[in-house]
Amino acid sequence: MIHPHRCDDDLFFSLSARGCSETGELLAGPFLYNESFPDALPAVEAVAPANHTVCSASSTLCKLVSWWNTAGAGGGAGSAVLMHQSDWLLWLLHGRYGVSDYNNALKVGYDPAADAYPSWLMAQPYSRLLPPSVMVPGAPIAAVRDDVRSQYGLSEECVVCTGTTDSIAAFLAARAAGPGRAVTSLGSTLAVKLVSEARVDDARFGVYSHRLDGAWLVGGASNAGGAVLRQLFGDDRRLAALSRGIDPAAASPLDYYPLPRKGERFPVADLDMAPRLEPRPESDAEFLHGILESIARIEVETEIKL
Repeated sequence: MIHPHRCDDDLFFSLSARGCSETGELLAGPFLYNESFPDALPAVEAVAPANHTVCSASSTLCKLVSWWNTAGAGGGAGSAVLMHQSDWLLWLLHGRYGVSDYNNALKVGYDPAADAYPSWLMAQPYSRLLPPSVMVPGAPIAAVRDDVRSQYGLSEECVVCTGTTDSIAAFLAARAAGPGRAVTSLGSTLAVKLVSEARVDDARFGVYSHRLDGAWLVGGASNAGGAVLRQLFGDDRRLAALSRGIDPAAASPLDYYPLPRKGERFPVADLDMAPRLEPRPESDAEFLHGILESIARIEVETEIKL
């Protein structure tokens, strides 16, 4: 079986089944998972239940509505379909159009408890762009396409399965189990997932829940993380060199909130929150030390909030 090993919440808009199967042409994107579209938020809030997960400017539904308002409603959508990154990558392997999983589809409004799109979402004109088939993560979709199988010498029994999001994949890799167990994933952003017997969703606080078998993964994601390190310090070799100049036994006196740009999702949901990266010391190693400890403080705060 083939599972995608990294599946961000990025999304694409592809042509109809016929066009996509022939060319794989993308109509827009990718829109990154932490990109915000405040222009679409009022329209989403007008149709979704109060404080629903999609009522965040960075939700997939806001991305969809923003694209629909600028290109789709005027006829540019044709018979397009929304594809998350993993949907698109897996489509290249199995060739079945419009297949997703309920972890990736959560932020477009899919209800994993009901295992269906809600009626308020299906009543919208852009609902025809939603993936028509939403499956359990890890479920078999289809065999690998013949041309792909021949190209890579794969077995005829090789099957492609649905994916999940990157932070859930990290949670599964950590083998955490039981209510109250939490896993932090530090990638381009910082995500926290905590096992819960109860579902908790409240867009006012940036909290949402993914379904995981018979339990829930309550989570939130800060925009602070590795992206700001790359933005400020460049490549990995420079980061490694600067790190060697840090004494981990000594606390940094610097207190930052290291965001790559304006806007935070969790532990504070604030589109207008500005990065705090002053004062900057002369030593880049001291600067990096302060940023790393500040990210650690954000991690602690996110876990306390959950």
